[in-house]
Amino acid sequence: MLLPPEILIAAIIIIALIFDYTNGFHDAANAISTVISTKVLTPRKAVIFAAFFNFVAAFVMGVAVASTMSHIINLNQVATGMIPYIILGALLSAIAWNIITWKIALPTSSSHALIGGLVGAGISAAGISVIHWDTIMLTIVFMVLSAVIGLVAGYLFMVFLLRTVRGAPKAKADFHFKKLQLCSAALFSFSHGSNDAQKTVGIILPLLFSIGYFGASADPTNLPVPIWVILTCYGAISLGTLSGGMRIVKTMGYKIMKVRPVHGFAAETASAMTIIGASLGGIPVSTTQVISSAIMGVGSTSGVHNVGWGVGKRILWAWVLTIPLSAGIGFLIFRVISLVM
Repeated sequence: MLLPPEILIAAIIIIALIFDYTNGFHDAANAISTVISTKVLTPRKAVIFAAFFNFVAAFVMGVAVASTMSHIINLNQVATGMIPYIILGALLSAIAWNIITWKIALPTSSSHALIGGLVGAGISAAGISVIHWDTIMLTIVFMVLSAVIGLVAGYLFMVFLLRTVRGAPKAKADFHFKKLQLCSAALFSFSHGSNDAQKTVGIILPLLFSIGYFGASADPTNLPVPIWVILTCYGAISLGTLSGGMRIVKTMGYKIMKVRPVHGFAAETASAMTIIGASLGGIPVSTTQVISSAIMGVGSTSGVHNVGWGVGKRILWAWVLTIPLSAGIGFLIFRVISLVM
C-alpha cells in the first residue's frame, strides 16, 4: 500500500539524514586519524573539532556537488511517483554498505556507495537509459584521478617540508608540526563537509521535486536548494562525526604507516586542497580515497617499505568494488520495494 506522498517523502528524508549521519561516523576517521595517532588531540577532542569544521563548510561552500548528485537520475524519464522509491533504494543500499564496511574496519567511500545505489535502483526502476552516464563516467574518472592527485600531492608536499626543515631537531620539528596539524585537520574536516554533506543535499532535491515543492513549472535540471536542506544535512553529518569512527581510525592512523606530526600535516593539507578543488568543480569524490592516497604518498618519502601496501591493496579493492556492489544491492532493494508498492 502506498503511503500519502508527504508522509513518504518525510520518511525518506529522515532515512537520507540517517545516511548522512552514518557518513559522518564512517568518515570521521579520515579527518581525525592522524591527529589522534600523533597525539595532537585526544579522540574526544578530535571528533568535536572535526564536527565543528564539517558544519562550518555549510556557510562557505556552494552547492555544485549537490547539483551533480541530483542529475545522476534523469528525472524527465521517470514517473514522478517512482522517484521516491528509487531514492529509498539507493539510500538503503548505501547505508547497508556503510555499516558492512564499518564493521570490518575498512575505509570505503560513502559517496561511491550512494552513487552505486542510485545507479542500481534507477536501472531496476526504469532501465539503463534513465542514468546520466556522463555524470557516472566523470565520477569514475575522478575516482582514479583524485587518488593519483592525493598520492602525488602528498609525496611532493612532504618532500618540500623535509627540505624546508632539514637539519632541525626532531623534537623541535614535532612541536611545531603538532601546532600546524590543528590547522591542517581543520582544513581537512572543512573539505570533508564541503563535499560529502552536499551529496545528501543532492539526494533530497529530487524528493522535493517529486511532490511539487518547487512548483509545477520547476526545471528538474536546475533546482534551487532550500537553506533548511543545507543546514539539516550539514547538521546530520556533523552529529555523525561526533559519534566517531575509532575502528577505522586504527586502520587509517596506524596500519598504513607510522605517522609523525609532519606526516599528518602533509597528508591532511594535500588531501584537503584536492577535495576542496573537486567541491568547487561540482565533482563528488571520496574523501576516504583521497586521504588514504595522501598518507601513502607521504609515507613513500621515507621509502616504500615504510608504507603498509598490503592495507593499501585491501582498500584499493574496496574502492573498485564499492560502486558495482552497491549498485547490485540497490537493484535488489528496489525490486523488493516494488513488490509492496
